Amino acid sequence: MQRYMGKVKRKHAPVPAYISPNQLTLNAFKSPFERELNPKNRWVILAGLIPWDEICSLYLKNVNVSNTGRPPLNPRIVIGSLIIKHMCNLDDRETVDQMTENIYMQYFLGYSSFTNEPPFDASLFVDFRKRLGIDSINSINEKIAELKASLSSQSSVSEKNDKESTDPDNFPGPSEVQNKGRIIFDATACPQDIAYPTDLDLLSDAREKSEQLIDKLYRPALHEQKPRTYRKVARKRYLQTAQKKNKTHKEIRKATGSQLRFLKRNLNSINRLLDSYKTIPLKPKNYKYLLVINTLYDQQKEMYNSKVHRIEDRIVSIHQPHVRPIVRGKSQAKVMLLAKPLGRPSAVQKHVSPGERNPIEGKFGQAKTAYGLNRVKARLRGTSESWIASIILVLNLVKLAGAALPSLIFKILVSLMPGIKKLLSHLAEENRKQLISIKEMLISNQVEIKCMI
Repeated sequence: MQRYMGKVKRKHAPVPAYISPNQLTLNAFKSPFERELNPKNRWVILAGLIPWDEICSLYLKNVNVSNTGRPPLNPRIVIGSLIIKHMCNLDDRETVDQMTENIYMQYFLGYSSFTNEPPFDASLFVDFRKRLGIDSINSINEKIAELKASLSSQSSVSEKNDKESTDPDNFPGPSEVQNKGRIIFDATACPQDIAYPTDLDLLSDAREKSEQLIDKLYRPALHEQKPRTYRKVARKRYLQTAQKKNKTHKEIRKATGSQLRFLKRNLNSINRLLDSYKTIPLKPKNYKYLLVINTLYDQQKEMYNSKVHRIEDRIVSIHQPHVRPIVRGKSQAKVMLLAKPLGRPSAVQKHVSPGERNPIEGKFGQAKTAYGLNRVKARLRGTSESWIASIILVLNLVKLAGAALPSLIFKILVSLMPGIKKLLSHLAEENRKQLISIKEMLISNQVEIKCMI
């Protein structure tokens, strides 16, 4: 017999009646802005739980703020915008649009009233990541860890000592917290937003960039004749192989060798053009490209001659040379694992049990699924590091908010204790007076009864 299951009550969404767009006007649209904000909204709750004073002071301490020129942006807006970006997993432009349209996000950023003006241009997100840097974000993370430890210590002290727990100012500092337990370290790979790297595509990109460098270096007053690049022929040979759906190893090797020869010719032409200058005329960005292309050519030439596809510190993108490849997936690939291996015991004695890895693996999964760690879209090395550190900062703030909520409730109850005691004493006095009056009434009734008998 099947077990009876109770009906689940679902809250249905409001279903407004259809109105023709011709009958709707912007002035007649009813706005709820004259009402108060919902205190149960997630941004309102999170704004009250984050220690803004400590975080903003750390931001001003670690970031060089000039005393001249235009005043800098509010630190709460800078840090809060990064939190909103990664909590909602938005791109830079969409984050600014959401903050402009959402009144709750503006309250979270510290605005005193709603405004239709965007807080800043979306391009400033790059400056935020450059200015903060991984060191500044790590300093903020350390402060958040100290606050989390202090909150945990406060909750444990309040359970042991009732006298100290009733004092809201009794908040132990980081130096008073005793570190107990075991810390677990682990590493993960953060996928970068680049094209899938192949030898043929990389050589074609390097060749096109070398052609652009030749155009920048050539000066008719210094050089007799512009070096030939055969860019149309090289592009045509590249597309003949790249556009094929099914390519054999022989075809790929032939096309790779052709692109290598074109790239070598261009690099030699660049060196001859540079000999005519007293100093390198290239800008730092273009000079970096030149160094990357030379390193890429040496790596690809070595792999082509030895007929292999692996090399130490292999460059997989000329635009982001700091990115390094890693095997994808753990089931078929040989990756480092500290857990206990299968089969007979090995010489390694220290292992981590699978259950101990669950918390940190879960945090990695949370960061990649919800906060954008699965696709780092920053292009520079410093901004990519700030992107990753900002996601860890958001994880720590969410954890701090969860730990600060019970402490906040506790502080509210402690602050209400004098009023509650006064109310209870008042109610007890009223009850005492009512009991005395009832007692007197009963005595008078008994006397009346006796007289009647």
